[in-house]
Order: sequence, then C-alpha cells, then structure tokens
Amino acid sequence: MLESRGDMRLFLKLLFAGIFVFMIVMTVWVGMHKPLSRSIEDFSWAASPWAVATLFDAYFGFTTFFVWVCFKERGLAIKAMWFLLIVGLGNIAMSAYVLIQLFKLKPEEPLRNLLLPSAQ
Repeated sequence: MLESRGDMRLFLKLLFAGIFVFMIVMTVWVGMHKPLSRSIEDFSWAASPWAVATLFDAYFGFTTFFVWVCFKERGLAIKAMWFLLIVGLGNIAMSAYVLIQLFKLKPEEPLRNLLLPSAQ
C-alpha cells in the first residue's frame, strides 16, 4: 500500500490531522445543537446503557494512550499536562500529541522512533 517511509509519514500526518479537524468540527457542531451541560441525563445507565459502555470504552482507550505518553515523556509536569488534555479533550488531544511527535521526527529517523521514549 504505502511504498516508502515518506509515504507512511505523510499518511499518518494526514490521518491524525484529519482526526484532529473532524473532532473539533464535530465537537463545535454538537455543542451548538445541544450543550454538554444539557446532555448529562443521556449518559445514564437507565437512559442508554450503550452510551455508558461507549464512554467507558473511550476512557479506557484514553488511559491506554496515556500510558504510552508516560512511556515517551520524562517530565512529571508534561505528563500531568497531557493527562488533563487527554481526559478533557479526548481524541482532539491524542491526535495533536501524535502530530507533534510526527513533526518532531527528523527526516532520517525511522518511523519506529515515534514509539520510543523522547530524547531529552
């Protein structure tokens, strides 16, 4: 599918930029139609067990991603900042984090370095 490392880097940048933009647009659009403050009852077990299950699924995914952030980052302050951003913004923050990491990679670095701890 993707022939070279450059193609894969471009694909990942486009993918995570797309997720970032889509999630911002979707969040703004939904917020204009029904603010979060008026949606709390929609996330009750009685009203919608699937909404509750999906919320748990999302936050376990956020936790999994945050474990990787803790592996990559060395400083406690940066870990705390990303924890708050991930919990508060979800995939908006997660896609931003991946984009930052992708743009930090030097052209000669292998893409696998994206997964390794940051050099500081």
